[in-house]
Amino acid sequence: MKREFVQFRCSVYEKKLLKVKAKKSGLSISEYCRRAAFDDRIIERLSEDQIEAYKLLVQYQNNFKRIGNMFRKRNPKLADEVTQLAKEIREHLLRFKA
Repeated sequence: MKREFVQFRCSVYEKKLLKVKAKKSGLSISEYCRRAAFDDRIIERLSEDQIEAYKLLVQYQNNFKRIGNMFRKRNPKLADEVTQLAKEIREHLLRFKA
């Protein structure tokens, strides 16, 4: 249980910036400051647009993988290129996640 009270001074701009960053990470200002002070991991939450883009990339990756499988016997060169594209999308998704 947190019972101690700590204050610090900052400018109006710094306070607004702290509010924005805390809101983006889904934390209160005090929890955000605590985590920043103790070098804990602060994860920014994804916006609705970013979530939609992530879902769209997952869908594209799955579709390209299916296309590659479909053309594997008929046109191996095309299948390899499409599979490579699916792998590149997967790499971007993994970076997006981290």
